[in-house]
Amino acid sequence: MFDCALCSLVEELIPKETKVGFRMAKEEPQSISKDLQELQKKLSLLIESIQTNSKVVAFMTSPVGQYLDRHPFLALNLLMFIAMSAVPVGFFLLLVVLTSLAAFVGVILLEGLVISVGGLSLLCILCGLAFISLAMSGTITVSYMVVSSLISYWFSPSFIVYAE
Repeated sequence: MFDCALCSLVEELIPKETKVGFRMAKEEPQSISKDLQELQKKLSLLIESIQTNSKVVAFMTSPVGQYLDRHPFLALNLLMFIAMSAVPVGFFLLLVVLTSLAAFVGVILLEGLVISVGGLSLLCILCGLAFISLAMSGTITVSYMVVSSLISYWFSPSFIVYAE
């Protein structure tokens, strides 16, 4: 009797869209769950191989690695900044090489001007990328926290309603 009263109370509190979503999750074929388990095994093996790499272990035991391990948001921000700044830095280095070649031909003043303008442009681009990477890291972090809390709330044993 208590179970039926609890079920009716839970059904009143949970919106109908949510209940439909759980029914769909229960009716998924077994092959999807087996595929997800296989994917999880492959990902765990990949993560384990990365974590046991000697260069990764050496970096993580260094003071910088330990600091970044204690500050994951800063590590994500640094990773986003490095990944996004690789192309502008590459273009800048290409510009430096090409202007250096032009300097050998006799365009010394133009080289100094182009490198100065290119350096200021690179500075502006990297400042913009730092801001964008900070915003993207914040968005990714907040999205991760929201999605993980929603998933843990939706699939908690006290929230799932079993069909009778």
